Amino acid sequence: MSYLKLYPKWKISIPLAFIIIFLASAVSFAQSKVAQYSLGKYNTDKYEEFAFWAKGGKRAGIYYTYGKDHRNIPVQYLGIDKINGEKCFKVKFSNGYSLFIIPRGNQLNFIDSAGKYNKTFSWEYEGPVNGIGTHCDICAEDDKDAMNLLRSCYLS
Repeated sequence: MSYLKLYPKWKISIPLAFIIIFLASAVSFAQSKVAQYSLGKYNTDKYEEFAFWAKGGKRAGIYYTYGKDHRNIPVQYLGIDKINGEKCFKVKFSNGYSLFIIPRGNQLNFIDSAGKYNKTFSWEYEGPVNGIGTHCDICAEDDKDAMNLLRSCYLS
C-alpha cells in the first residue's frame, strides 16, 4: 500500500517527509556556531564566560555569563576598534559599561578604558570529559576554530 493513498494531500511519502525535515533542521543547525571563552572555575563565584554566536557566517549575539548561579546577560557589539595600537572590537553591557576585546594568540584579552578591568580569557571546551557528557555540535572544535570564528565574524 502506498503512503500517497493514505495521505493523498501530502503528495510525498512519510519517509521522504522525515528526510526533508531532518535535512532542513540539520542545515539550520549547521549554520549556528558558538565560540566560548572563560576565566575561573566553573560553578564558582569567580567564573566568567563570554559566548560569541554566529549564524550563517555572521555575528548573531554575544552573551556574558558569570558567577556560581550562571547569570546570563546579552552584550551589545559596538564594532571594530583599536586600543594601544592593537586591533580589537568593543562591546557594551546594558548598564553602559564597555570593554575592548583584543585577540592575542588563541586567547582574548578584555580591558576597559580606565584600566580597572584587564583579564585574559581562554577558549572553553564544551563536550564530554572522560566519556561523561555530550558533544556540542555547534561549539567551536578547538581554540583555533574559536579564534577563526571571532576573526571572521567580529573583526572583519
